[in-house]
Amino acid sequence: MSTETSGVPADLGVRYVMRKLPQVTALFWVIKIVAVTLGETAGDLFGITLAIGYIGTEVIFLGYFLVVLVLQLKAPRFRPALYWAVVLGTSMVGTEMSDFLDRGPGHGSAANGVGYGWGALILTGLLAVVFLVWWRTGQSYDVENVSSRTGEILYWIAILVSNTLGTASGDWLSDDTGLGFRNAFLIIAAVMVLILAAHYLTGINTTLLFWVAFVLTRPLGAAGGDSLIKPVDEGGLGWGTLRGSAALLAVLLTLVAYQAWHVRRHPLPPLPYPIDRRTGRALTPNGAVVLAPAGHQETARPTAGSTPDR
Repeated sequence: MSTETSGVPADLGVRYVMRKLPQVTALFWVIKIVAVTLGETAGDLFGITLAIGYIGTEVIFLGYFLVVLVLQLKAPRFRPALYWAVVLGTSMVGTEMSDFLDRGPGHGSAANGVGYGWGALILTGLLAVVFLVWWRTGQSYDVENVSSRTGEILYWIAILVSNTLGTASGDWLSDDTGLGFRNAFLIIAAVMVLILAAHYLTGINTTLLFWVAFVLTRPLGAAGGDSLIKPVDEGGLGWGTLRGSAALLAVLLTLVAYQAWHVRRHPLPPLPYPIDRRTGRALTPNGAVVLAPAGHQETARPTAGSTPDR
């Protein structure tokens, strides 16, 4: 039996946690853009085309989101299909939350809502509060290496707020400024290129760049979705919400299947047992706990009582 000192197990150096979140690669960003674009078109499909309305659509999407989120939190390791199902849920819920905040029950800025500009400001403040709580709870800000239960919950809250903020800011840029969705798409794409350059050419904090890019991929995807579903005379391809959503879903499933195949061939290495950044105390892990000799994570094996994937 291991002993503990100040809440830290003596065998902590050989205990690891299976990853629950993906590594940030080019494939990650491609799937993310497709997922949030589908969230945009699906929101329009349910809320406008099927005339369910924002509140009814929000209830449906929120129920879906809560189910897949609980499954994700209970999963012992990274499951691509489950992870991206949650991201899709945050996009769909975020779209409806942003639309209701900004537009009210109507379809124009500030009909009975606060407007796109104020909505974006409110959501920016909310995201700042989430990051402050994240910092104050002693969690790691490294989005690739979140290994505690609290850290993963905060991660998903930040993603939900980020996607909601991305919707509001994209609507403000394309509608309130008069740029239109095509010009807004080009501007956001240019900013994304600058972020990519900053990542490789500057010393700017990578976590900061990640979240800025994460927010911007939402309006980038929304503009792409508009390009698919808008009528030809409005500059779109005229696919409509049903055909556009079906095409995006097919692309998303293909990409996620490829990622799942890749992860099976190249398993993600486990993470060190989570430690409070401020106090050094052990935190509750978010995935299956495995044992491995220090420096030999590839030999990790499940501990008694853990729930490894079967």
